[in-house]
Amino acid sequence: MEFSTGFGWTRLPVLAAAFVLGSVLTVSAQIIPPAAAVPDDEAEAADAPDVNDVDVLKGIDVDKLDWSQLAIDAGTLNDIIAAKKRAQAAAQGGLNWSSNPNANGSSAVTVKQSVFSFWDTRIGADMTVASEPTTMSELLAQKAANGGSLPQSSGSAWAAATAPGAGAIWDKTAVEARIDPGAEQSRIGASLTKSVPLSSDYSLTIQNGYSVNQQGTSALSGIAGRTTRNYETDQSAKVTVTDTGTSITAGQTLSTADDRWLRKVGAEQKLFDNVTVSGSVGETSQGAINKSLTAGFKKSW
Repeated sequence: MEFSTGFGWTRLPVLAAAFVLGSVLTVSAQIIPPAAAVPDDEAEAADAPDVNDVDVLKGIDVDKLDWSQLAIDAGTLNDIIAAKKRAQAAAQGGLNWSSNPNANGSSAVTVKQSVFSFWDTRIGADMTVASEPTTMSELLAQKAANGGSLPQSSGSAWAAATAPGAGAIWDKTAVEARIDPGAEQSRIGASLTKSVPLSSDYSLTIQNGYSVNQQGTSALSGIAGRTTRNYETDQSAKVTVTDTGTSITAGQTLSTADDRWLRKVGAEQKLFDNVTVSGSVGETSQGAINKSLTAGFKKSW
């Protein structure tokens, strides 16, 4: 709520309308005859409380009520409203934290923040936080749950952005960078996506991805540390059937570490709201076939 001490030219029509409305109400009050006076006895009977009325102040000591809470001026009210708006803005644009406990006693903590809404640019960190045992029983319990060793804290920082495509060539560009100082790993990748409607019931989505993975080794006594890079590209095509909620995917991946294409096919079926089942069959660098069948549930609120 805001108050102003001056009137501008834009308020003259409002003042004129209020003046006309007041004049009409005054004339109407003069035309309408006064209502018949109610006898004093009937008025007193109407004002008299009924014994069946609920006593809203029953059990309340009126003398102990803090009436000062109602003593608020317009300036204080403006400050309260402004503070509430600032808190809402901070909640929307501030850090978003989430934490999930792990089976070994540590916690998986994720923090992220949006820094640029136009290209949906986000930064964040994924951390594994291990609690320090305070008693000998906690120390023994953590060692027993982790094969004789204590869980260690670790974390990686990342940044991601989603940008528009280049006209009719592709629709969306996604870029992500991640670095893990503890493991001396870093990765930067980009993907280009193009969606093509085949008909009213079928659609085709083509995606090309490119990434560079870097792995460093710590220097040892007499041995200098070194850094290795691995370049990887992947291509995939997905056909989606809108009516049945079915999607079929076929793709292949090429890495400098494997030096050959590894192919993969998969399918996903939506059973009912928020529940899906997916399966895939793919080649591995060792020559064996990797098969998987998973079911998932996803709910947003």
